[in-house]
Amino acid sequence: MEARRLAEGAGDPHIIAMGSDGPTGRIGKAADAACLAVRRLVLTDFRCYQQARVTVDARPVVLTGANGAGKTNLLEAISFLAPGRGLRRARLGEVDRRTAPDGAADAAMPAAAWAVAAEVATPRSVIQIGTGREATASGGERRVVRIDGASARSQTALAEHVNLVWLTPQMDRLFVEGASPRRRFLDRLVYGFDPEHATRVAAYEQALRERAKLLRDGPYDAAWLDALEESMARHGVAIAAARCDVAARLDAACAAGVAGFPSASLAVSGTVEAALADRPALAVEDESRARLAASRRQDAESGGVASGPHRSDLAVRHAGTGVAAAQCSTGEQKALLIAILLANSRLQAALRGVAPIMLLDEIVAHLDRERRQALFAELLALGAQAWLTGTDEDSFAELRGAAQFLRVANATIAA
Repeated sequence: MEARRLAEGAGDPHIIAMGSDGPTGRIGKAADAACLAVRRLVLTDFRCYQQARVTVDARPVVLTGANGAGKTNLLEAISFLAPGRGLRRARLGEVDRRTAPDGAADAAMPAAAWAVAAEVATPRSVIQIGTGREATASGGERRVVRIDGASARSQTALAEHVNLVWLTPQMDRLFVEGASPRRRFLDRLVYGFDPEHATRVAAYEQALRERAKLLRDGPYDAAWLDALEESMARHGVAIAAARCDVAARLDAACAAGVAGFPSASLAVSGTVEAALADRPALAVEDESRARLAASRRQDAESGGVASGPHRSDLAVRHAGTGVAAAQCSTGEQKALLIAILLANSRLQAALRGVAPIMLLDEIVAHLDRERRQALFAELLALGAQAWLTGTDEDSFAELRGAAQFLRVANATIAA
């Protein structure tokens, strides 16, 4: 029942506020200004946390502690305030805290459904968000979302209120792995410009799965298949157009430069994107629909679709040298990623008047002192609520007095 109550966004009068100088008992003044910031976060049965409660203001938040203390789990909880599977791409059941009879965590024991509740300040108002895992009558599970106490039609509604971006150590290999993580990275940035992009991506992927199932199982209803291909063509062209638009904006923003970081050159490659370069969107929709209809037999045999926005890729180069990001050193790849994220945040601040919430896990690893200072200076200039994690508090020395420092140890949080 507690998990359900928190998923519905219920408040808790006993939460202790934490700031850079310790418990304050109130929201910081910075949170009163126009901003986008998590002001209160409540976790129940989430990863290593049986229950965790913390209140902060709109300034950056630095979480320090040993590896395995629970720092990344806090960032993951915040990432569930946006559409998708969170920064770890976890299945719903994988997030549950499993407990043994004596109360100790035990992966072999039955799990309690997790819940995250948050109070979020936006430029328009302060909203209550609740989300978590819920079992269905059929024995399955689903993710429930409530906003200001009302059930949301789907998790994509979160993109209308919260703009989140993140970098994790796993993303250090973004440029050398397959195209799928790069598409997700770009889509996360697009959400900040166009919240409906999340709805279109979900609709396209659902139609893609249903079409593959119809073709695999057969015989199929031709009218239903036509409708699915119509949805894929319409949403697919809109997805590709949005990605190209945002990539072009980011390319220009990166060219303007982010102090201390290399400039990145960005472009989106794919069949739909190439077609949109010289033909109207409606014509490209017609071509996509015709191509899907013509490839039904081939797609039934292969189990997939050879072309479309689900096959597109984000191409990134070091603008100064012209070298593809995949060929750059590990340090330069991370610097390029940070540069893109900071350029995106600048654009968001200019467009919407507020920077996105930034989740930066182990962000200072492999950054020299000059780049650390450049990163911190940019975050403060943006006025972004950035959540940063690290094992060494001294690595964030330049943020003392300007950020809130919290210590995480054994799934407990203290100022």
